[in-house]
Amino acid sequence: MKKKILFVIPSLTAGGGEKSLVNLLSQIDFSLYEVDLFLFHHEGLFVDFVPKEVRIIPLPESYKTFTLPLISSVRNFLSKGNVSLAWKRVLFSMQSRLGKNVSVREQYSWRYMADALPTLEGKYDAAIGFLEKTATYFCIDKVQAHKTIGWVHIDYNKLGMDATFDRPYFQKVNHIVTVSEECANILIDCFPDVQDKVRVIYNIVSPTVICNMAKKDLADTYLFQSEQIKILSIGRLHYQKGLEFAIEACKILVDKGYNVQWNIIGEGEEREKLTSLIVNKGLENHVKLLGLKANPYPYIQQADIYAQTSRFEGKSIAIDEAKILQKPILVTNFSTAKDQIMDGHNGLIVDMTPQAIAQGIEKLMDKTLRQQLAYNLAKEKLGTEEEIQKLYDII
Repeated sequence: MKKKILFVIPSLTAGGGEKSLVNLLSQIDFSLYEVDLFLFHHEGLFVDFVPKEVRIIPLPESYKTFTLPLISSVRNFLSKGNVSLAWKRVLFSMQSRLGKNVSVREQYSWRYMADALPTLEGKYDAAIGFLEKTATYFCIDKVQAHKTIGWVHIDYNKLGMDATFDRPYFQKVNHIVTVSEECANILIDCFPDVQDKVRVIYNIVSPTVICNMAKKDLADTYLFQSEQIKILSIGRLHYQKGLEFAIEACKILVDKGYNVQWNIIGEGEEREKLTSLIVNKGLENHVKLLGLKANPYPYIQQADIYAQTSRFEGKSIAIDEAKILQKPILVTNFSTAKDQIMDGHNGLIVDMTPQAIAQGIEKLMDKTLRQQLAYNLAKEKLGTEEEIQKLYDII
């Protein structure tokens, strides 16, 4: 008899956690597992990549109403005599504005959102909250499951969350999965009372799939001039990704006379800010914000250098993908950088400043160094498809 598993994630918009889930789902043995997926928003770049065997659970009407704009939502609830949910919708709106940061607002907003979500029907062998915060809270509060698993994709300390809110949820889950040893150590430091529950499962990446997709859609991705130094970054346009460092580093390189083009794949709340910075630095011909790309691999394939200028990461899927395509990689020295890059062997790790990033790019303009890094990457075993077995074991 098949085991029944539920995965929960807010949406499948572009992001490392979202891509990680789609990759994981593609590796599941559906002859052994029946899989449901609960999304708080039925939208996103990766929805079309969900395997056909996975059932996406319809959203309840009460939650659909809750997610309407405030006035429309309140009116709708009141017209149906549901004063309690109308009031909770008001409190949700207030909490969403009052929290000290985005993470804390999401944490405390759950107390009001939860009332709009009935408990799911049926019982699961395992319920997996595949992203921090709401996904895990939902699995504990709204799902009947023999085993519950929370998933943390990031350096917990860097999110600015209220650990006192998460602690009772972490005490209730059976396992807390994270994506690197460093992330696991950070979690254990924050929550020593649940250290026995912490497990490491690396993000699943498939070299075969990535190399095949890198050969597709090439006609649409010839964005570089042949004489330019071609640099690529991938990430949400968000403070975490430090993309203003990339733009300022590009300015340093251009001022030194280098002919570089730095393309950035991703979308997010900092688009306007980053666009203004590009214009203010006079870099319109050197930095391009390309938006979301369902298939980023041809862009990686064409780049001379892949650069990740993040302030913090869990375990970056984009870095793993660039490694698979044997691209010279530059990363900033965020806390988990050494989990993926050996400085000077398969990439460069530099200080988190525009000046250091520019100096690192200058080093990577040496074709001999780039070839050596690519050669070293070619010798590494980079596929992680077997990580799915770790999930089977804890289920």
